[in-house]
Amino acid sequence: MADEQRDAVDVPGWSRRIRAERTARGWSQSQAVEALRAHAGENARLAEKTSLLRNWKRWEAGDAEPDAFYKPLVAETFGTVTAAFFPAPRPEHPAVLGNTGMDTLELISRLRVSDVSPAVLEGMHAAVEQLNNDYSHMEPAVLVEEGQRWLNRLIALHDGRLSLEQHREVLSLAGQVARLVGCVEYDMGRKAAAEATRRAALTLGKESGDSDVVGWAHEMRSWYSLTEGNYRAAIAAARAGLEAVGPGHSVTVQLWAHQAKAWARIGDRRQVEVALDNGRAILEALPYPENPGNHFVIDPSKWDFYTMDCYRHVGEDRLAATYAEEVIRTGTTPDGVVRRPMRVAEAHITLGIVAARQGELEAALAAGRTALALDRKSLPSLVMHSRELVAELDRRFAGDQRVVEYVDLLRSLAN
Repeated sequence: MADEQRDAVDVPGWSRRIRAERTARGWSQSQAVEALRAHAGENARLAEKTSLLRNWKRWEAGDAEPDAFYKPLVAETFGTVTAAFFPAPRPEHPAVLGNTGMDTLELISRLRVSDVSPAVLEGMHAAVEQLNNDYSHMEPAVLVEEGQRWLNRLIALHDGRLSLEQHREVLSLAGQVARLVGCVEYDMGRKAAAEATRRAALTLGKESGDSDVVGWAHEMRSWYSLTEGNYRAAIAAARAGLEAVGPGHSVTVQLWAHQAKAWARIGDRRQVEVALDNGRAILEALPYPENPGNHFVIDPSKWDFYTMDCYRHVGEDRLAATYAEEVIRTGTTPDGVVRRPMRVAEAHITLGIVAARQGELEAALAAGRTALALDRKSLPSLVMHSRELVAELDRRFAGDQRVVEYVDLLRSLAN
């Protein structure tokens, strides 16, 4: 039909994605409508079947956009969240510190004289927020150095005369900086330092009563274990985090995602689906973040990144490739600038693994090289996923010189 053959460039992104998701599952449009009806439940006031099929065709053609009632149902049908399917335009990196009326130099000058006014505290929050924004693109060594400077400033301030509330607030800020530094240290392969910093963040979170910092400290332990291949420990750390923070925190989404990734590598598909369903439901209920550029905020598009990884490991190659393409699209600006390089790198590796499974060696190697070439890297994660690609290449193309050269390239990066 004409709607099926229409070039994806001519339709909105949500329309293209509805078609891509349906096609990846091998569904006809009628089957997709039945799936949506099943997710809606018996008591939902849906359009009559024929009318709903007609609407679905219009959605895929880009002639009409689902309304507020149907958007969550479409997202749930495809196992994601509404804001990932139908994103609202948001500024990626707001000028955080500038909004406080102070620049960094003025803020530091006031800290040196212990001028802990509400404006100074607001400025410190903004400075920490900016550090979190810088995670995805700043040179890791520079970001660690800057983070450590702020830790020293906060510690010095903590030794001054503060009210009890200010005392807790400064400890909380120090915990937020520590979790960032620990993440970047781990990206750089400094595992011992990263673990020490993570423990410091956990202590600061507990002392300040900041459950969000506590949750992220457990998340970091889960992430470290996942990349080290200790999947049971990753699940245990994620569960500990969920017990520590309770509902209402965006970190719980990532804790469920880590469990899903670990179960996928163990090979327990049922537990993968349970973890993904729990994480998706929590994320769907959360408000859209004010600053999605903050590394410690779960933006809805990240759910596609999590799901991509799990589908790859349970052998759903068409779905994994569909999500990988979506991760690359949302992580790259229209003029080709990669704004989320670590997510995009893993998406290319996913495409490489799918290509290898299909016997397409050159496409697999090209995707793998693209992933390794991106500037901002999380070395443990990148090496883990690249080794998964190498395992697929070895199974199908053992001894091929081109594979040997790729392995040498990966080895040089890991050392």
